[in-house]
Amino acid sequence: MQTMTSQVVFTCAFVPFLFLSVVGNELARGWGDNIDWMTFEDGLKAAKEQNKPLMLVIHKSWCGACKALMPQFAESKEIEELSKNFIMVHTEDDEEPKGEQYLPDGGYIPRILFLDPEGNVRKDFYNVGGHDEYKYYYYSPELIVPTMKRVMEKIHSPPEEEKTTSMSDEL
Repeated sequence: MQTMTSQVVFTCAFVPFLFLSVVGNELARGWGDNIDWMTFEDGLKAAKEQNKPLMLVIHKSWCGACKALMPQFAESKEIEELSKNFIMVHTEDDEEPKGEQYLPDGGYIPRILFLDPEGNVRKDFYNVGGHDEYKYYYYSPELIVPTMKRVMEKIHSPPEEEKTTSMSDEL
């Protein structure tokens, strides 16, 4: 009887954990199981509530360039670490958001856009080392990471007057 009770308790404790693990990574779809992915709609709400920028990866399941970027993105420990400072969203196929703001210089894929906490696409955050006609196209984590860091500096840093005030208060 003792063994049966132990098995039931273990099963009852383990099954919900297993379910949460599987569901929690359902949105990753190969783009990084350790990244906290959200749907686009939930991401917009969370960005506003948490006052965080949103990183939007737009890709298609059939796209060769997208398939090449996905495992590199997923394996990047730097992207994984930096992702904690963002609301992370990737849209696949028909999930791509509609509207001109999501096509700042065309509808090519993959493209990575950064939105401020209010949900506005920030055209000033793009692949500086990339092509002038495809500013939001990235083909490796080495190009994505610097943009993520720039977004963090600009969107997460306090305005200049607050910086000056804090420094003078310390003196």
